[in-house]
Amino acid sequence: MRALVTGQIGLDKKAFLDQVAKIAKLNGEDLMIYHIGDMMYREAPDVPHGRILDLPLARLNSLRRAVFRDVLADMHNHKNVIVNTHATFRWKHGLFSAFDFDQLAHFDADLYVTLVDNIETVHQRMLRDHDFEHNLKDLMVWREEEILATEILARSIRRMPTNQGGAAESKPEDAAKFFVLSRGRHTPTAETLFRLIFRPNMKTVYPSFPMSHVMDLPDTLAEIDAFRAKIAEKMIAFDPGDVDEKVLSDNAIKAATEGKQTLTMSINGSPMSLKVADLLQIVPDIDGQIYARDFMLVRQSDMIVSYIPELPGTPGHPGKPGLSSGVERELQHAHEHAKDVYVIWKPKKEPSPFVTQTANKVFRSIEEAFAYFDQKGYFQPYSLFGS
Repeated sequence: MRALVTGQIGLDKKAFLDQVAKIAKLNGEDLMIYHIGDMMYREAPDVPHGRILDLPLARLNSLRRAVFRDVLADMHNHKNVIVNTHATFRWKHGLFSAFDFDQLAHFDADLYVTLVDNIETVHQRMLRDHDFEHNLKDLMVWREEEILATEILARSIRRMPTNQGGAAESKPEDAAKFFVLSRGRHTPTAETLFRLIFRPNMKTVYPSFPMSHVMDLPDTLAEIDAFRAKIAEKMIAFDPGDVDEKVLSDNAIKAATEGKQTLTMSINGSPMSLKVADLLQIVPDIDGQIYARDFMLVRQSDMIVSYIPELPGTPGHPGKPGLSSGVERELQHAHEHAKDVYVIWKPKKEPSPFVTQTANKVFRSIEEAFAYFDQKGYFQPYSLFGS
């Protein structure tokens, strides 16, 4: 299996991929990771660390081609390979590509993955690790560019079929697989990438659940978190809650209404102050990217499993279904793209036809759903979690 992993600066991809390598080793799997940036610095020892993008484009491109030639020469010595690189760069040269089509065609990746993370976390790492002038809007745009460029690569570079004596001819189904994967606040996504590479027959699933209007209901949140954990344990989960920037935008809007100029929040255990004006500038981007990214996660999954809790009622008034507009749209989107649709319906009130007519099956409990999935053979042996 050959995988190309992209993503913007500030993701700390190397540390993330080292976790994947550790999990692979725990499971007795051979995995070689080529960090293109590190290789370029070794190829150009005269360039100070962090300054390689300041080189003239001609030399930068020459360096990249040289180290990728080394990858192409060595990769056949390993059963499984990851190339850690970027799809695009934003620097003093402006926006430019970080790849060569001919070399990527030779690499012949089975899998393209763009890694993403919460934008405030990326911003924190940028300030900590990189001397690169930027704002939050820049980071939002760069993330979209990485996703789009990598998806175009995956769709346009056809994997070469085995030639059985005649001329090899690529077909649309020969395109490599493409996934967007979050670094994750909830799902152990280093394990997820391991499974995508080493357990390709495992089911991929989009866990769907209400988010915004249950934030003040701790018991309901605990139910949802138990559901998410169960999904992540048994299948390859693309959890929409792993990038939860809606909380960031809601807090920014609240701070603005209170007349605050800055917003202090804890990121990876450290306090960080952000200008409310900078956050308000990216609120439309946050909303737009949530909409586009969540639908993309649905489309890259084999199935959607939606958990609908019962919201607490009041004396004399039974609880209502926790069915948000977002969940309804996700179910419809999955149905329209011929995905398997499953609903775990907890409320006493019966689901409407708009739920039952788009679902393959409706269950009354997590246990009932997972017994069905087990019977259908959806659960493949999964690996140990790295620690």
